[in-house]
Amino acid sequence: MEEIDREKLPSHIAIIMDGNGRWAKKKFLNRISGHMKGVDAVREVVTACRELGIKVLTLYAFSEENWRRPREEVTALMGLLKEYLLKEREEMLKNQIRLRAIGRMEDLPSAVQKTLQETIKKTKHCEGMTLNLALSYSGRSEILHAVQGIVSDFENGRIKKEEINPKRFSQYLWTQDIPDPDLLIRTSGECRISNFLLWQIAYTELYVTDTLWPDFDREELLKAIADYQSRERRFGMTSEQINGLEE
Repeated sequence: MEEIDREKLPSHIAIIMDGNGRWAKKKFLNRISGHMKGVDAVREVVTACRELGIKVLTLYAFSEENWRRPREEVTALMGLLKEYLLKEREEMLKNQIRLRAIGRMEDLPSAVQKTLQETIKKTKHCEGMTLNLALSYSGRSEILHAVQGIVSDFENGRIKKEEINPKRFSQYLWTQDIPDPDLLIRTSGECRISNFLLWQIAYTELYVTDTLWPDFDREELLKAIADYQSRERRFGMTSEQINGLEE
């Protein structure tokens, strides 16, 4: 098992959960079976993050582009989402996990919206960890949403042009009040961002693993965190500046 420094944990981990379909294909199963197994991986990773003390976990659960998939698969994914929320609600309360969601919630089926909002409301007081689900999410749509909000506030005199800066812009994003990710994990070996948290990951450490999402477990999570801890985060500065060696 990987050794990690509990004093240097990433505060916010984001994960692009990729590979359910390929996992199923390798085992001569249908794609829906892969998604069902992927839910088990979600449970294990959420539990591991809570036990480690990770403050925020953001999971890319369903992209805006995923609506283009076959209807049968989309219907199954929505059903799995609703089932997960219902089954895990008590565990979230027990483990002090607050649920949040980002994306175009209005695109979700009404029954899923209802279950999602009920779970968000019931866990609102939880302070142990925030589980943030990206649903019908698109990074570009989020940025456009923020721009529209700023334009509206500017036209109505609620904000001045000179007040628009990166910090203020971030408050118009769906992730407002959530810190930017320290670590972004992508499973299945694909080396792309896939329209995920485009503004927020400007200085996020990226970790790509060939492990398919259904096989991603606590040990794989620890490997990613250990790799993250081996890096020096400079945010555009030099090593000497980071280490306080330069005046």
